[in-house]
Amino acid sequence: MHIQKDDLNELEFPELLAEISPFAYSKKTAEKISQIRPVAIEEAELSLKKAAEFLSSFESDNAIPFNEYEDIEEELKLMVIENFRLDNSSFLKIKSLTEQISKLQKFYPVYEDLFLHLNNDVKDLEYRKEIIDRIDKVLNRFGEVKSEASPILKSLRSDISHARKAIQENFNRSLTGLTNTDYLDDIRESIIDDQRVLAVKSAYKKRVPGRVLGLSKTGSITYIQPESVVKHQFKLREDIEEEKKEVDKILRKLTTEIAEFQPQLSDYQAYIFDLDLTRAKAKFAHRIHGVLPKINRHKTMRLVQAFHPLLWLRNQAEKKKIFSQTLTFTEHNRIICISGPNAGGKSITLKTVGLLQLMIQSGILVPVHPKSEMFFFDHLMTDIGDNQSIENQLSTYSSRLKKMSKIIKEADANTLLLIDEFGTGSDPELGGALAEAFLEYFYDKRSFAIITTHYTNIKLVIEQLPNAQNAAMLFDENSLEPLYKLEIGQAGSSFTFEVAEKNKIPAFIIKNAKKKVEHDILNLDKTIVKLQQEKFEVEKIRTDLAEKRDSTQNKKENLEKLNEQLQQKLFNFQKLYEDEHRKLQFGNKVETFIDAYAKGKSRKLVVGDFVKILEQEKFRRIGADKDENKKLQIVKRKITQQLRKVDVQEKIVETHEKLEDKRQKERAVWMKIGQRVRIPGSTSVGTIEKIEKNGKISVNYGTFKTMISGDELERI
Repeated sequence: MHIQKDDLNELEFPELLAEISPFAYSKKTAEKISQIRPVAIEEAELSLKKAAEFLSSFESDNAIPFNEYEDIEEELKLMVIENFRLDNSSFLKIKSLTEQISKLQKFYPVYEDLFLHLNNDVKDLEYRKEIIDRIDKVLNRFGEVKSEASPILKSLRSDISHARKAIQENFNRSLTGLTNTDYLDDIRESIIDDQRVLAVKSAYKKRVPGRVLGLSKTGSITYIQPESVVKHQFKLREDIEEEKKEVDKILRKLTTEIAEFQPQLSDYQAYIFDLDLTRAKAKFAHRIHGVLPKINRHKTMRLVQAFHPLLWLRNQAEKKKIFSQTLTFTEHNRIICISGPNAGGKSITLKTVGLLQLMIQSGILVPVHPKSEMFFFDHLMTDIGDNQSIENQLSTYSSRLKKMSKIIKEADANTLLLIDEFGTGSDPELGGALAEAFLEYFYDKRSFAIITTHYTNIKLVIEQLPNAQNAAMLFDENSLEPLYKLEIGQAGSSFTFEVAEKNKIPAFIIKNAKKKVEHDILNLDKTIVKLQQEKFEVEKIRTDLAEKRDSTQNKKENLEKLNEQLQQKLFNFQKLYEDEHRKLQFGNKVETFIDAYAKGKSRKLVVGDFVKILEQEKFRRIGADKDENKKLQIVKRKITQQLRKVDVQEKIVETHEKLEDKRQKERAVWMKIGQRVRIPGSTSVGTIEKIEKNGKISVNYGTFKTMISGDELERI
């Protein structure tokens, strides 16, 4: 997508990215987030799918094992320098990063169906366990070089241990020997340069053999290292220096060994940065209830219950209610013109669509209903707010015209235009005419657009364009409060005088203003208000009736299902009872045969009686099969009846079509110039003045004229 910096700012995209950045573990990832821009559809789709997969892990028990990390970018640069030595903490960072890759490569395949795209990224990485093994061979878990890292180091540390032990023992012996003398000060001993020393009174310093390491501030105390300790101290110092050299040698060697895996480590780092960014997007989506809508290629945008994410966050913090918006863009509905009073939500609706489009094309999940659909644009251009340029000493109107000039040059069928207060800034009549010309140009270019306006002529032009729609931000006529609900298909009123009255503008001024306004315009605005209110009430009644009808139908179907289930259960219980009863009777008869046989009844007679029972059971089962066939016949009849019901429904549809054809023919008879008509559900009556070839009818309401489809009229 091609989009200018000014357009990004107008849609508050940098502010949105600033809300995502804090979720990143790394500062570098946070910086990368601040630079996110729209990308090609394939790249954006992949990013969206990965973010959606990570988001799903928050809502299940399958938490992805990805925690805070330290990047190794600096180490990757330094390790390839000849004879360079990484420090201990660097090796721990490298080890931690490699272990992270190992955990993820083991985790994702277990839940491959859930994390398909995340797994595809990590499974291609070449995991090298040798990195961990070589670091573990040299360093312990605290990052200290192990004594076993080399034989020399082990020997040196053994010597250091012995030297420290000898120093301790000899110092304690000297201290004990001087305890009963007057040579030592009350403090007895002290520490200088990390070495234990005797606190000897300066008057007796020559009586205590050893190395003088310092004096007290007053000079009354001389700090002496006992002679028996001195040689061991020198030996300790030498061993420590040798130890440092050996550690340096070991770490240089380890650096060289790890540098062999620099390509793999570089891949690990790149992957972790990308995963960190994906996680940040997922965390933000979780906060704003973002989802992945359907992405299509056939230019259909269907936003259902869409929210402006920044407004949602602000209102949530302030515990205010936020209203969602629902609208649709298609090839046959490319331009939406939103009208209505100021502060009613026109601009925020426009900004919502623009920001959500930027988000989805940048791989960021959007706060909409999951059944929403979106597609990608090549260009997104805006004209929102006061664009006055001080530097160029341009007026607001001149500035907007300059921007409009740029929009005209670039607008095409793959462009989304977002223009607030379309045509304002100049003489109302002239500005309205110019805005009308702009609108027709964008329409001919097949551009997609959302515009907001107060101009009546723009609303009327929209009504005449087959692939454009008016929309209104609903307003409570009684309370004069905005409802913040977008109503598609109906132009809105600005409620200019009503709002002025509410804000305590004197009645005589409002009355005088009304006189100065053209009569037709004023009455048109009133009619728009009336139609808007009537349509709102009709839609409400229609919705209520539809809900009641659906509820009744659902209850009926549920009762029928419940009845069928109960009947089936009753039948099953009855059948079970009969089977068990029959088995009991059969068992009793067998017991009788056994008793008779035991009492001496002949075998032939017993067998004869048993055969009779078998014959009876045979004929019973034949009868049961017949009953089952009867039941099957009943089921068959029900299915046949259902099929007949479908035929009836098809005939009903066919009848409706015939009735509609009849109405069309009748409409062709009575729809003549001079016929009195009205919109169904409306009380306003007008007269047909002109009939266009495209089926549009010019209706004169006395105070104003309007163009409307003949299908939407009924005769009086």
